Amino acid sequence: MALLFAIVLILVATAMSLPAVIRIGGIFTEDQKDSPSELAFKYAIYRINKDKSLLPNTSLVYDIEYVPKDDSFRTSKKACKQLSRSVQGIFGPSDPLLGAHIQSICEALDVPHLEARVDFEPTFKEFSINLYPAQDHLNKAFKDLMSFLNWTRVAIIYEEDYGLFKLQDLVKSPPSSRTEMYIRQAGPSSYRQVLREVRHKEIYKIIVDTDPAHMQQFFRAILQLQMNDYRYHYMFTTFDIETFDLEDFKYNSVNMTAFRLVDLEEPKVVDVLRHMEGFHPIGPAILNRSGVIQAEPALVYDSVQVFAHGLEALDRSHILTPANLSCEKEEPWDDGLSLYNYINAAGIHGLTGRIEFNEGKRNNFKLDLLKLKKEELVKVGEWKPGSGVNVTDVGAFYETSATNITLVVMTREEKPYVMVKEDKNLTGNARFEGFCIDLLKWIAGQVGFQYAIRLVPDHMYGVYDPETKEWNGIVRELMEKRADLAVASMTINYARESVIDFTKPFMNLGIGILFKVPTSQPTRLFSFMNPLAVEIWLYVLAAYMLVSFTLFVMARFSPYEWNNPHPCLAESDVVENQFSVSNSFWFITGTFLRQGSGLNPKVSGRMPSRLFSFMNPLAVEIWLSMLGAYVMVSLTIWIVARFSPYEWVEPAPCPSCKCPLQATSTRIVGGIWWFFTLIIISSYTANLAAFLTVERMITPIENAADLAEQTEISYGTLEGGSTMTFFRDSKIGIYQKMWRFMESKRPTVFVSTYEEGVKRVLEGDYAFLMESTMLDYAVQRDCNLTQIGGLLDSKGYGIATPKGSPWRDKISLAILELQEKGVIQILYDKWWKNTGDVCNRDEKSKESKANALGVENIGGVFVVLLCGLALAILVAILEFCWNSKKNAQSDRSLCAEMASELRFAVRCGSRQRPVTKSRASMPAPCSRCSPHASLRRNRFCGHEETTYIPSIEMMPQLNAGSWYVADDGDEEVIELRSGVVSSRREHLAQASLPPPPIAAIQNPHAHASHTLPLTHPQSQSQSYAQTPTTPTEAETRFFRHRPGSRR
Repeated sequence: MALLFAIVLILVATAMSLPAVIRIGGIFTEDQKDSPSELAFKYAIYRINKDKSLLPNTSLVYDIEYVPKDDSFRTSKKACKQLSRSVQGIFGPSDPLLGAHIQSICEALDVPHLEARVDFEPTFKEFSINLYPAQDHLNKAFKDLMSFLNWTRVAIIYEEDYGLFKLQDLVKSPPSSRTEMYIRQAGPSSYRQVLREVRHKEIYKIIVDTDPAHMQQFFRAILQLQMNDYRYHYMFTTFDIETFDLEDFKYNSVNMTAFRLVDLEEPKVVDVLRHMEGFHPIGPAILNRSGVIQAEPALVYDSVQVFAHGLEALDRSHILTPANLSCEKEEPWDDGLSLYNYINAAGIHGLTGRIEFNEGKRNNFKLDLLKLKKEELVKVGEWKPGSGVNVTDVGAFYETSATNITLVVMTREEKPYVMVKEDKNLTGNARFEGFCIDLLKWIAGQVGFQYAIRLVPDHMYGVYDPETKEWNGIVRELMEKRADLAVASMTINYARESVIDFTKPFMNLGIGILFKVPTSQPTRLFSFMNPLAVEIWLYVLAAYMLVSFTLFVMARFSPYEWNNPHPCLAESDVVENQFSVSNSFWFITGTFLRQGSGLNPKVSGRMPSRLFSFMNPLAVEIWLSMLGAYVMVSLTIWIVARFSPYEWVEPAPCPSCKCPLQATSTRIVGGIWWFFTLIIISSYTANLAAFLTVERMITPIENAADLAEQTEISYGTLEGGSTMTFFRDSKIGIYQKMWRFMESKRPTVFVSTYEEGVKRVLEGDYAFLMESTMLDYAVQRDCNLTQIGGLLDSKGYGIATPKGSPWRDKISLAILELQEKGVIQILYDKWWKNTGDVCNRDEKSKESKANALGVENIGGVFVVLLCGLALAILVAILEFCWNSKKNAQSDRSLCAEMASELRFAVRCGSRQRPVTKSRASMPAPCSRCSPHASLRRNRFCGHEETTYIPSIEMMPQLNAGSWYVADDGDEEVIELRSGVVSSRREHLAQASLPPPPIAAIQNPHAHASHTLPLTHPQSQSQSYAQTPTTPTEAETRFFRHRPGSRR
């Protein structure tokens, strides 16, 4: 039984394992016999068979066939011959035409086909595995590098017929729309002729796609035509640039760039190459004399490794049957698809880096970027399909040995970019200073050249004249090759770019509007009304009237607002309403003005408060004015009260002087009015703070649209500048309208210098359209200038060169490096912000202290106060006159009465005065029934009701605290305390009659307690004792209500 189980295990293991020998076919052209590619193919099989960890039970055997180049028929026959010998995979050939035929055969028979050649067709090919990077990826790498180097004029030289087909994507879609392509086909016999044409056209950027076997002849043509100086830059499409002899180019300034697949610095690659070098000690070798392997042998080696890893993956889960195929039967291999899928899913690290596939095409690979420096080719970056080019050594692209070259640099004087020093003893470049001068020093040090600065003769940047069809200024100087560079505040635009070249922009900007700082709006006397619009004030007034009348009506309708006017009598048939029309208005006025509010301002916790920091919101003069107003109002109230007869009342007024709301309806009216006033007053207070503390500015324009819609303010640009060109060539309606205005305005609105434009702005009624950087410089130095609105466009300043200049790319890379290091920002801060002549602007932030209010802010409130005091004094005078007229007796004139009243009013000591005739005729006030309250006259006691009057005998029984009684027309006070009657007269009465048994009331409007006739105290004491104690019907009297009193 155990023996049977062991046999079963052996059979299962045998069935799941690969064949002991697997044959693979290799097809090479006849000229590749014993080539590095064939040797790499053999060495890969040898290394796999030696590796016990990879296919330990299987050996690979190669079957190699050599085919003539350009003979597809014989190539097909050779392939069918290999398939009949049961090969399970075919490698090669490298020729694109022959490879296409072999691929079609393998696809028909389901045999994996592994290649290491350029494939021009991007479509998916079944059963094809190609380790060579797809051509669309390579074209993308070339375009990314061209964009990085800012190539705009490029010559493409190709040799093979399929070379142009290979680069067609690069030609059809260049990296930039303004890139010019000059394409020529050339072989060894025509290299010099084509290169001479390129030199004649002044094209210095050349892409070379030649046969690697002819590369040395191409190098010889370059040397013969002396196209090997710093101006020329060659980009090679081959991956084998390291295998060529570049000794003649190392120590001059020529630029050579290429990509490579094999990273010779990778430790695993170094180990494989070391063993590969000793594989064939006699005869041809895989590596060249420098120990460098070419791309094709490396790809062939990696393709065998990928095939072996695919077999290993298939061995884990699949049974592989040997292939028995024939091209005549066209019966596909059953296991061919499975093997292909495993190979396609393989992922390894080979000589050419990471190897992964997607539908048979390689992806996720890396290309090293090589650049020829002074001594050797060095890696300066890399490229990946997903991330693009990444240059790690930017300086390698502008290194040059031509340090003794002096370039003519054209510029234009413009602060702060280029300025001429005032020292007359300075010569040469030392005469100049500014942002551009410092930038030029940095770039010259990075790139390596000398320079001589010249000022442009006509002081113009450069504008195209459609009439003369010529350029002027700096552009003309560059076009005519009188200058090598132009370093100034020169804007990059399409018109200039068409005739000269620009580097990468060193500064980004746009067009802005420079205008004079708007003047502060003069504070009006009644500016305290500004927080609310006029219609809001009118609405508040309407609400005031409406609520007042509503309160009056509601109080008339509600039964709870009708109260008993005499609390002494519990049963009364008369009630009165306290809310008359005048009282209703007075109640709404008081609540609106928020009298009695206990609100106090809170101190901000952001800044430490001083002991008297609560005084900070108002200026010192405001506090003094308020103190003066306090004293003045107090004195005015006292004086007005002295003159007004209505403020003179009996010594003990009625204790209840408030008029509370009692009914639900009137409380609703009052409550909603309080809510309304809360919102209005709170909103007013909040907005008042903003109106009074924030400086109001008059800004006639806010943006370019406002500028275009008016004609009072002129506006213009720098004559002959890019801003002028922008408006002249703009297709936007508003800018076209502005250009027509500027063009037709007389006198001209264009200025020759920025200084002149700034001067016109400061004179007023002029807006200057200029670059934002220059605008910022002007605003930083004059606090009377400001920027209006945002930027009208977006552009940049660049360094200009003649068309096709080799210095452009070097300077562009230097600018990029200076930007990354922050040098340009440092220079900007130096010349814009740290020159010492920057004006100090009050930066207002949330943390800054609010401005104290001055008299000009709230002076109108004091005017209103003075007007109100004057009105009160006037009304007091009128009341005084009217009261004097009423009090004038028949034997005294009006003037005498007024003089008498005036003499008493100006006496400051007494708070009591004799009752006048007019006041004596007024209804007597009534008393409260509280035993401790003062019994006084009540102005509402003259109504028609019955009042009980106690007799003399009952007075001792009354326990009132103190009753003050005054007889009509007699200046006296009778005081009753615990039944004791005492009489104090200012003028003693002469009457000596005995008191009557009852109190007879002489005045029909007097209170009952006032009807007691007064006699001498001594004569009254006996009389009081003999008076009967029981009241009779005669001891009562009925009083009728005064006509017109409130009920």
